[in-house]
Amino acid sequence: MAVLSKTQEYYEVEHKGYLISTNPDKLDLTVVHHYLSEQSYWSAGIPMEKVRQAAQGSICFGVYHSEKQIGYTRLITDAATFGYLADVFILDEYQGQGLGTWLVESILAHPACQGFRRWFLATQDAHGLYAKFGFEPLKSPEVYMEKVLFRKYS
Repeated sequence: MAVLSKTQEYYEVEHKGYLISTNPDKLDLTVVHHYLSEQSYWSAGIPMEKVRQAAQGSICFGVYHSEKQIGYTRLITDAATFGYLADVFILDEYQGQGLGTWLVESILAHPACQGFRRWFLATQDAHGLYAKFGFEPLKSPEVYMEKVLFRKYS
């Protein structure tokens, strides 16, 4: 296991023939774009260029089986106090094997994420997964604000 840095060291963990890696050279953005634009409810129709820009501005965690990308998430962070998990997915044919749980567990264990005081994410349908790791509804939603410019890309 290595830690992500600008010197080409990457965080990687293996489990039962699967690999999670933050190495951007392993990412298959075609797979990521297809899932996000065609299968996700949160990024329907997102253009490839937006997927690429988002990946470049995040720490990306790819999940791989036999060199094929089968899952993804990205961490938006200041690398000191705050982390936001976005675009979490495991391809449908690989779901039900605990890979999503392992992915979240691996992200939370990433050495660069230790000491964060706050984590955020948004989900419509995976509350049970994230609750296993201590995520819960906002205790004070009245103090949070958002500005939504549009809800869908298409």
